[in-house]
Amino acid sequence: MDIAKKVGENLRLARKEKGITQTQLAKELKKYQPDYSEYETGKVELDYEKIVYLCRRLEITPNDLFGFD
Repeated sequence: MDIAKKVGENLRLARKEKGITQTQLAKELKKYQPDYSEYETGKVELDYEKIVYLCRRLEITPNDLFGFD
């Protein structure tokens, strides 16, 4: 699995664990839901600002997001 897909899967799991919808996060990021969905499918890579925001918002570490032990 490539890194973008791994990050997307971990992002999806963290989002669902918090009970947050893609639409909610998309709105917070000033994106449309289909655009946000591309992060979770690994089609589009996150930039640094989004990584930091999403980690804080979902209460996870970058290690969690990238799947590092």
